Amino acid sequence: MSHPPPVPMSATLAADAVLARRRAAGERVLPLTSGEIGLPVLPQLAARLGAAAGQNAYGPVDGRPALRAAAAGYWTRRGLVTGPDRVVAGPGSKALLFALLLAVGGDVAVPVPGWVSYGAQARLAGARPLPVPIVPGEGGVPDPDRLREAVAGARAAGRDPRAVVVTVPDNPTGTIASDATLRRLARAARDLDLVIVSDEIYGDLVYDTAAPAVSPAVHAPERTVVTTGLTKNLALGGWRTGVARLPDGEPGRHLHTRLVAVASQIWSSPPVPVQEAAAYAFAEPPEVVERIAASRRLHERVVRAVADRLAAVGARTAPVAATCYLYPDFEPLRDRLDRLHGVRDGDALAGLLLDRHGVGVLPASAFGEPGRPLRIRLATSRLYGDTDERRTAALNAEDPLSLPWIRAGVDRLGEVLATVTGAAAPAALAPRP
Repeated sequence: MSHPPPVPMSATLAADAVLARRRAAGERVLPLTSGEIGLPVLPQLAARLGAAAGQNAYGPVDGRPALRAAAAGYWTRRGLVTGPDRVVAGPGSKALLFALLLAVGGDVAVPVPGWVSYGAQARLAGARPLPVPIVPGEGGVPDPDRLREAVAGARAAGRDPRAVVVTVPDNPTGTIASDATLRRLARAARDLDLVIVSDEIYGDLVYDTAAPAVSPAVHAPERTVVTTGLTKNLALGGWRTGVARLPDGEPGRHLHTRLVAVASQIWSSPPVPVQEAAAYAFAEPPEVVERIAASRRLHERVVRAVADRLAAVGARTAPVAATCYLYPDFEPLRDRLDRLHGVRDGDALAGLLLDRHGVGVLPASAFGEPGRPLRIRLATSRLYGDTDERRTAALNAEDPLSLPWIRAGVDRLGEVLATVTGAAAPAALAPRP
């Protein structure tokens, strides 16, 4: 009897479970592992979800017309003209990404470092991931030149790569691939006949709203699928609703048919009450726009404070342009960490931070990096507070670092980093009058 491919537990969810157990045991922990955005539900969205709770019919497999029309408008306002017939909704963009890999078929190229589930989902789909390093400082997109080499080599070896997955903006690095790199990606995808699957779940969390992230669909509209959802921009991880925008023309129609067929066998239809609230959110009324802007400001302010703490001890971090993530490189501290603790890679560093100090981070290996890189990923979204009252205060604060619980979390991280690296402890954030 054949066995299914081994797939590990999601690194982020596994780390969250460990931290939850330690907190329940009374230990002091500082969770910087998960990308779950810890912010309250916007009341207007909760009201629409509640009002739709009595709607218990399945509905269309590809999503209700109101949601598909709202999502089409959302993309059209961002320069990607979209019709509702090119939109497919699902129970979270994560499920949609998996269904897309099944629908496209073949092996899939993934960025390194890249989100923890891309490679695992490829294996679950019966394919093999083809890891391709990113351009330094431009996370989420495989280097187009190296993509060409990897795909050519894979095909020469009898493999069948048909897709490349990208993340714009990126998790884990918080950076954004340049327009020039995305143009080169589009050319490579055309030459190699690859479908581009662009995960744009963080698209609304770019700090500089005058310079939004560019979608690969701008440069390769005939072969790019775009996915997004409400998990990050509106902190609705538990609502599990995502949408996919399919390409124009016959390839897009063919992919739509296959994707809907896969969806019909896996989830039948997205949850109807959540679709009603999601349609309202994607229409972007003023209160939704204001909430996203507030969360974006909060992420940027806290990320920059944490980046300062990392720089103070000598770690290198590419300038973060979006999201709540940092991906620091401790290579400049390799000799010191080895001498002080016997730490020689990101796994050992993450273990040291957790075991001795209760600080949860993820190592570079969780994001597919081979070898012994001394890199880790931190997510700042759990620093905003442990109650809705505190999280609301964080959203509304002119300076969230003036709030004592956020200040304490950032200061605690700075103290731990100084202790671990043997650096001088950084000055605590001064409370504002």
